[in-house]
Amino acid sequence: MSSELSPIDTAKFIAAKQATEYVESGMKVGLGTGSTAAWLVQCLGEMVRDEGLKIKGVPTSDRTAKLAREVGIDVVTLDEAKWLDVTIDGTDEYDDELTLIKGGGGAHLREKIVATASDRMIVIADASKKVDTLGAFPLPIEVLPFGLPVTHGLIEETLIGMDVLGRDIVQRMAGDTPYITDEGNFILDLHLKRIGDPRQLSLIVNQIPGVVENGLFIDICDVVIVGHGDGKVTVRDITNDTSEVVRFDLRDDDNIFADIAD
Repeated sequence: MSSELSPIDTAKFIAAKQATEYVESGMKVGLGTGSTAAWLVQCLGEMVRDEGLKIKGVPTSDRTAKLAREVGIDVVTLDEAKWLDVTIDGTDEYDDELTLIKGGGGAHLREKIVATASDRMIVIADASKKVDTLGAFPLPIEVLPFGLPVTHGLIEETLIGMDVLGRDIVQRMAGDTPYITDEGNFILDLHLKRIGDPRQLSLIVNQIPGVVENGLFIDICDVVIVGHGDGKVTVRDITNDTSEVVRFDLRDDDNIFADIAD
């Protein structure tokens, strides 16, 4: 692996490379959003170009769709695909139960829809994403612009009765203007520090009028593939209750995507 890649980028790359083992010609594949998922899209694009891989990709964001088309992947909508063989995506946090926090890239609504429309969801990550308890990463909540102050206030009231350590709510911004999702909504980031009961929080928050979807992924992820900067990859399959370690030989010519930035 070239010295141009940092240990974190090396970890993301080899996790993505390992995840391609789950993809075969003829499959319909959900393509995640974010820096780790971008490595996966590039790896699949290389397989399309060099190995004749034939897949239909369902992107979870407009920027993933753009990248997928650029590398030669046949992009279709979820409506066209109807059901997927596998979705491969990154994560912002995950715990021992493979419960996730996603949405740092602002695409958790589409990501959750695509993942739940798949036979399997595979998460690719670097080792820093593993936590004992979720909540250090802010929990994204996609909300309607209409009635935002009311929705904000209802979330504040709801959090008082939840098993969390923090209750700060910050609207996500893009410079001086509100961040707008691909669906035209806003995002509120909940700085909870620790989430004692993710399942309860997810169920209750999603019942608040104005909330579209939260970033907790519960009972959705089947496999987590974790890359390490030294070339080690750990693969944990919660469905089959298996765990294995794979080692990559990090040679200079492995750095085929040195131009990818976070």
